[in-house]
Amino acid sequence: MSTGANKLSNTQPAPSRRALDMQGSLLMLVFCLALGLQQVAIKWVAVDIAPIAQIAIRSLLAAVLVIGVAYARGVRLADARAVFWPGVAVGIGFTAEFCFVALGLEYTTASHMSVFLYTAPVFAALGLHFLVPGEQLSLRHWTGIGIAFGGIVLAMAPTGGATDGPDVASLIIGDILGTMAGMGWAATTVVIRTTALSEQRPTLTLSFQLVIAGVSLFALAAALGHIGDIRVTAPVLVSMSFQTFGIAFGVLLLWFALLRRYLASRLGVFSFLSPVFGVLFGALLLGEALTWNFVVGGVAIIAGVIIVSAPTRRTTR
Repeated sequence: MSTGANKLSNTQPAPSRRALDMQGSLLMLVFCLALGLQQVAIKWVAVDIAPIAQIAIRSLLAAVLVIGVAYARGVRLADARAVFWPGVAVGIGFTAEFCFVALGLEYTTASHMSVFLYTAPVFAALGLHFLVPGEQLSLRHWTGIGIAFGGIVLAMAPTGGATDGPDVASLIIGDILGTMAGMGWAATTVVIRTTALSEQRPTLTLSFQLVIAGVSLFALAAALGHIGDIRVTAPVLVSMSFQTFGIAFGVLLLWFALLRRYLASRLGVFSFLSPVFGVLFGALLLGEALTWNFVVGGVAIIAGVIIVSAPTRRTTR
């Protein structure tokens, strides 16, 4: 920031946060339901519009909306210039995350992607362990990481006896891409925590993410010929409207608003309903088969992530 006044006017205030009440719980339920539907919405219309094209278009449209909100809340171009390179870094991480999501959904199911994407807190914890003083992992954290990685191996194992849906090789490729998407998500968390972006308004950070992802993925989709292959159908319009207004704009801003009001630890644990809903919606709406090893492995992944994400208890004298 160039001046102390700018820093005071454009950084996040630190209001007191409270435990989840009924309103917060209902909003978190909406948040988790929407995120659970995200991969299903992409997969649903993948025949008519490629996943990469979907994410590119929704990011560009949502970027316009978020930039408008950011401007209305006092964010100016000077603020963006002050954190330009960290902003570019989180934009690249965000782009990588959704590029891997889009590519992975070409191979694996929405259910699998919902679970493997949520490995992000594990990779973020590992990154912060080495880069941020005071974020070193305890035995509990290492135990959670071990359980989560054991779940990844089991969930990817070529067993379970499913006969419909993608073949085993495709599932493994898609699951690896889903895990890489989780790494991309984790990378953005680490960059935000270790740079001046940690003091900036979330709308500014989200603007960087959406603009860079939208431009980069649109260029990639165009190079692959996916833009010219788009078929505009009623399901495409429904899915893209939901993804743009519901996910890329509404849900992400809702999450930031909830973080300003409620304890992050309570929200974090509640958010693990998202992959559960993702698996349920994939099975119910897309008819995706669930193998025993994926179910057991998925439970282990979510359990491990919860152990890693749970707040550390501090004793007082």
